[in-house]
Parts: sequence; C-alpha cells; structure tokens
Amino acid sequence: MRAAAVLKLGYYPLAQPEAARIRNFLRFPDAPTSVLDPCAGTGAALATVTDGTGVRRYGIELDSFRAAEARGVLDEVIQGDAMNAKAPVESFSLLYLNPPYQHEIGEGRNQRFERIFIDEFARWLKPSGILVFVLPFDRVADCRQTLTLQFRDKAIYRLTEPESQAYKQVVVFGIRRTRSERERMSDAAVSQGHRILADLTRRYEQIPALPDEPDRCYSVPAGEAARIEYRGLPLDLIEDLLEQSPAWRQAKRITHAPKTEFVGHPLTPLHPGHLSLLTVSGCLNGCLGEGDERHLSYWESVKVVDRTEEEGENGETLVRERQRFSQRLTLLFATGRYVLLSERAQAEKLSHETNGTVQL
Repeated sequence: MRAAAVLKLGYYPLAQPEAARIRNFLRFPDAPTSVLDPCAGTGAALATVTDGTGVRRYGIELDSFRAAEARGVLDEVIQGDAMNAKAPVESFSLLYLNPPYQHEIGEGRNQRFERIFIDEFARWLKPSGILVFVLPFDRVADCRQTLTLQFRDKAIYRLTEPESQAYKQVVVFGIRRTRSERERMSDAAVSQGHRILADLTRRYEQIPALPDEPDRCYSVPAGEAARIEYRGLPLDLIEDLLEQSPAWRQAKRITHAPKTEFVGHPLTPLHPGHLSLLTVSGCLNGCLGEGDERHLSYWESVKVVDRTEEEGENGETLVRERQRFSQRLTLLFATGRYVLLSERAQAEKLSHETNGTVQL
C-alpha cells in the first residue's frame, strides 16, 4: 500500500451520492433491527444508507479521531481493530462493508483485506440478512467463495462518482442463505456461482451502473439489539502511557536522539578532506543567506562511476569502470529557484547552466 494510504489506515470513504443510491435499494422494517459497519470511518456512509429508519447502528473504527466523529451519528461505536471485536453469530440484519483496499502484512501467504473481512463478518449476519459490500471490481473474484456459499440473489453495480471510478468500485448486494440452503448446495452449483461472478466482473465498463431509481428491492429483516465485545488492546491508552514507561525512556535515547548541533570555530584551518566529511555528514546543511539569496542547503554523498576505454593487445576495446563517491549540493532559494551543484567527470570542467541546474 502506498505511503499516503498507510497514513490514512486504508480509509477510502464512500461518496455520499453513492450511499444515497444504495439507500434506495433497501427496505427497512418498522420493528427494531441492528445494522453494522465494521469499517465505520466517520459513520457517514452507514448513516446515509440507513437514513430515515429506526434501526440501531453499530460501528467499529480503528482511528480514534474518526471513531469520535462516528459516535455523533451512530448508536454504538467501538474504537479498535475490527478483528479483535467479537459478537454472537447471526446478530445483525444488515452488514455494510467497505474494508481497506490492501494486503495483510504477516508471515506466509498474505490475503487481501476484502476477503478477510467478508469471511469474518458474513457470520455476523443473520439468515435472510442483507449484505452491502463495496470493493474494487477486480477483487470480487477473491471473495467468490464466501459470496457464492453464503449469499443468494446477488446483484453487482458499478459506482459512477469520480472518487469511486478512481478505484473502480462496485457494490455487491446479497441475501444471506440459511443453514439448510448452504447445506443443499452442490459442487456444481458452487462452480456455477463462481463462473457467474467471474463473468459479471470481467470488464469494469460492462458492469451496469448503480441507478438512481432501484430496479430491485432488498428487505432488511427485523432483529434484536446486538452485543459487541472488544477484546483487543487499548491502543490509544497504551500510546498515552508509553512516555511514562522506563523502557521507553531507555529506547528514546537511541530512536529519538536529539540532533547534534555544531557551533564555534575550529582551532586550526580545515583542509579539503575535513570539509568533505563535514558536508556529506550534514554538518553544513541548513538555512543560509538573506533576502532573495536566502536558501536551504542540503549536502549528500553520491556514487560516481568513471568509465574509460583503451585498446587491448589484440586490438579489442577494453572498457574499465571505477566507482567512487562524490559530493552533491542542492540549494532551494526563497524565490522558488533551485540549483544542483555536482561533479561532472569530463576532461574539461567548465561550468554551464541548463534548465535551472548548474553542474560543475
């Protein structure tokens, strides 16, 4: 997963117009019922999908700030890893699932999070309960085992909002099978279900778009209030208490050592070797100059390859390469101009300027 996605914990919320269209496909009972979003984010998606109903909304969210925001629109929110939350099977009447789009990180063969989440939380859905599953279209095949065995009357629609198209998202609707329905499925029926899912998601452009006016309806069954228990570690509390730990104070001297500051003048003049060591070690980096000449300087050591050619005893051309290290200085001025100063291995060492870059 890219660095930006890691910082967001894989959080890619559903566009609100898409959530409003999904709402049109659902019919809720007048009786009490419970719905779940195990990747709740701010809770906006589940709130829109269940808008205008008296259902009890449950959410699980890893990020503490988003969990606090979700508590304003959902009835019960657990802050923590969804995989450490436990509930009795067949507790919820509707499961809205939009998991992180990434691979798990661990030993052995890692699986996609879409498959991990559907395998885990499909069991929480009661028979005849409704699944609303948002994921990239090319990941539907990874989840085909659970989708085929656990759900019937499935429908797949392509999401059309710009942010949805960026990840080629689709929404999968389904009704959870009863235990007897699952036991009656033959191997041939399972294979056929796999083929149907593969055919429906073969080409993204051929998947029908999610319409404003629904072409079918999914009725959410009534149900009792659910109960979720969190068995994971309180990560935020641990983080707050970490600074008081003696072990952390010991490790902090190494992992968060303060930057060494060098001040004063040397007792004797520095020769070129000393200057080279100072520059590449970062001792001369910093903000220098005044006015338009104010700039940031950054020195670094780079590998240079000297390439020479000579004629061998039999007239062949011998190419010799020698690696060595040289210094490079990057300057960024307050005006936005940048200058790159580096060595150029040529016989003539003339200065010239091209595209705002100076090479020496």
